[in-house]
Amino acid sequence: MKGKVLVAGVGNIFLGDDAFGVEVVQRLTQRELPENVCVRDFGIRSYDLAYALMEDWELIILVDVVPRGDAPGTVYTMEPDLSGIAEKPASIDAHSMNPVSVLQIVSALGGKIGKMLIVGCEPGSVECDDSGQVGLSPPVEAAVNESIRVIEELIASSRATAA
Repeated sequence: MKGKVLVAGVGNIFLGDDAFGVEVVQRLTQRELPENVCVRDFGIRSYDLAYALMEDWELIILVDVVPRGDAPGTVYTMEPDLSGIAEKPASIDAHSMNPVSVLQIVSALGGKIGKMLIVGCEPGSVECDDSGQVGLSPPVEAAVNESIRVIEELIASSRATAA
């Protein structure tokens, strides 16, 4: 199908705000989206994401926490610079997700990444809660709906561009 869009949520649900990408895509799956949009929760499964990225996507939207030093809950939309990814050797930790390593694996496998955007959120904490509670902090929880709105706008924009 021409114009396919992948929305890929990544993160570890046991590490506080690191669950942001997973939570966003879980809520997105409950919404009505165009048929050309694939929404998937990759969690910490680096290899699964790498193989999914080998497909021919018009747009890839990666959803994750992005620590940049702003207030927790700040939502970012960024287009990563993918030049030079292939120059570094790929390394994968089976117990975590490192998007840069995933992109290096795609390159090592001969894949080409098209347009990629990151919808990220500034985390408050990506540590285990001392009380054993899991889940997002209040500011990051509040950013989930804003992120969904941003993603839906990006999808609509990509459809308009493809038309």
